[in-house]
Amino acid sequence: MAEQAFQVDLRGVVDLLSRHLYASPRVYLRELLQNAVDAITARGDGDGRVVIETGGGTLRVHDDGIGLTEAEVHTLLATIGRSSKRDELGFARHDFLGQFGIGLLSAFLVADEIEVVTRSARGGAAVRWTGLSGGSYRVEPAEREEIGTTVTLRARQGSAELLSPRVVADLARSYGSLLPVELVVDGVRVTGDGPAWQDAHRDPAARRRALEQYCEELYGFTPFDVVDLDVPEAGLTGVAFVLPHPVAPTARAAHRVYLKRMLLAEGVEGLLPEWAFFARCVVDAGELRPTASREALYEDELLDSVRASLGDALRQWLVRLSETDPPRLRGFLRLHQLGVKAMALHDDDMLRIVDRWLDYETSAGPMTLAEFRRRHPEGRFTPGVDEFRRLSAVAAAQGVGLVNGGYVHDTEIIERLPDIDPDIRLTRLDTAELTTTFGVLDPAAELALRPFLAAAQRAVDRLGCEVVLRDFDPASLPALYLTSRDAQFQEELSRARDEAGELWADVLGAVGATSAPERPRLVLNHRNPLTRRVTALAEDGLIELAVQGLYGQALLLGHHPLRPADTAVLNRSFIGLLEWAVHAPEAPE
Repeated sequence: MAEQAFQVDLRGVVDLLSRHLYASPRVYLRELLQNAVDAITARGDGDGRVVIETGGGTLRVHDDGIGLTEAEVHTLLATIGRSSKRDELGFARHDFLGQFGIGLLSAFLVADEIEVVTRSARGGAAVRWTGLSGGSYRVEPAEREEIGTTVTLRARQGSAELLSPRVVADLARSYGSLLPVELVVDGVRVTGDGPAWQDAHRDPAARRRALEQYCEELYGFTPFDVVDLDVPEAGLTGVAFVLPHPVAPTARAAHRVYLKRMLLAEGVEGLLPEWAFFARCVVDAGELRPTASREALYEDELLDSVRASLGDALRQWLVRLSETDPPRLRGFLRLHQLGVKAMALHDDDMLRIVDRWLDYETSAGPMTLAEFRRRHPEGRFTPGVDEFRRLSAVAAAQGVGLVNGGYVHDTEIIERLPDIDPDIRLTRLDTAELTTTFGVLDPAAELALRPFLAAAQRAVDRLGCEVVLRDFDPASLPALYLTSRDAQFQEELSRARDEAGELWADVLGAVGATSAPERPRLVLNHRNPLTRRVTALAEDGLIELAVQGLYGQALLLGHHPLRPADTAVLNRSFIGLLEWAVHAPEAPE
C-alpha cells in the first residue's frame, strides 16, 4: 500500500501557533527583534543595528543582517518549524536566539498580513515575501539596495493599540534594552550599556547603589542584599535580590530571565531551588534552552545544574555573612528563617549557621541552640508546641532545660545536630523522666494520705489515669497531667479503634496487644495550697468531684485533646462542685 502524505490545514496550523502558542500578543515584537538580531549575528561583520518605525497603525522593523535569497525565502519563511538557525546535522546553533522556525508567525497575533522585503549578503536580487493569516503567501521581486531585511505589519482591527508608538517603545525597552546591537525606536535609542551587574569598573559602593536602584525599578523594593551569580557552564551571569520582608515558602518565586541579552520573560519559575523563595533573580544566560513559546525554560540536565549552582551561590553568601557580618545575618534569619531551616536539613554549613545564630524558644527564653547547650549540657527538647507550653515552666522549675522543637523543621534540625558534632546531646523529653525530678513526701505524710489517694484513684480509674502525689515547683500549679510517648500511642490507638470499622478495629486491637499499656499520670502538687486542702477532705463524694475537677483543669492547661468521657467528667465535676458550694452550710474560702 502506498504511503500517503498528511493533509495539513495551513490556516488551522497558523491559528494554532500564532494564537495559542503564546500567552500574550505582546510577544510579537520580541519575535521580530529575535529574528533581526539573529540575522545580524549571522552576517557577523559589524555591530549591527535594528531600527523600528511606527505610525498610522503600521510597524516596520529594519535590520542590516545577512538577509535571505529567494530560495531561502521559500524554504524558511514558508515552512513552519524550519529554522535557519540549524546546521546541516539539525542541531541548534547556540549563537542564535531562535531555534524553532515559528517566531514570525507571532506577527499574526496583531496583523492579517506580514510583508518581508529582504536582500541577501550572499548575492541575488531583493525579494518581497507576503504571508497571509489565511495560510497563503506570495513571492515577488522588490526594490532594495542595502543588505538586510524589513518586516512590515499593518494592524488588524482591534490591534492598533499594540502597534502604537507608546506601546512599541515600551515593549522594545522591556525586551531589547540589553541587546548587544543598537536598537532605535522612532529615532530614540533604546539599548544602553548592557546588564547593570556587568559594570566591573564601577566603585563597589556605587555599583551596589546602582543595583539597588535597578531592583527598585524592576520589583519595587530595596533589596536586603544583592548576591552576584555566575554559572560559566550555562553562560549565565546576573544577580539575586534578597527580599527585605518575610514571604511565604509557597509564594510564587518569579525571576527575570534574558537569553543572549534578549528578555525571555519576567515571570520565569523554577530557576532557583524551592528553599530559596526569599530571592528574586535577574539573569542572562547563553546556553539555557527556552520552550517553543520562548516564555519559560526547558527542563533538562543543564537547568538542573544551574539551579543547584545558583542555590550554592546563595548558600555561600549566607556562610560569608555569618563570618563577616553576624548582626546582618541575624536580621536575615528573622525574615527568612524557614528557607535557611530547609537548607539545614541537607547542608552541614547551613546547619552550623542555624545552630549558632538562629534563636529558638526555650524554657529559659529565646536563645540559639549552641547557647542553650552551653547553659544546659543535659538539655531536652519537645517535638510539639503544646507539649513545650505545658511543660516548660515545670521543667525550668526543676532545673531541666527545654527547647521547643514543634515548629517547622525544628525537630529534624535538632536530631541532625550530631552530624556536625558527634558530642552534641540534645534528646527528646520523656515525661516519665520529668516525674523523677519531683520531690516525694516524707513517709509519715504519705502514709496519712493513703485513704485520700485510694479515693482519688477511684475517681479517675475509669479514665485510664494513675494518681500520684508529689512536691514540685511552680507551687501555683495544682496538678499536672503527664503522658509518656507509649501512653500517648496507646491512647491514640484506642481512639482510632473506637472510630474504625469492625475489621480495622480487630487489626488495631492486635497492634495494641503487642505492648503492655502504660497509664498517663495525674500528678497532684502537694506544694499547692488548694491541692493540700483537697487532700484534707474526708467525704469520698467530695474527693471524687475535686480530683475530677483537678483532672479536667490539668487537661485544659496542658492543651490535651478531650475525649467524650473527659468532657463528661469535666462537666459533672463542675456542676457537682457548684452544687456543693451553693448548699454547703458554710461558704468555702
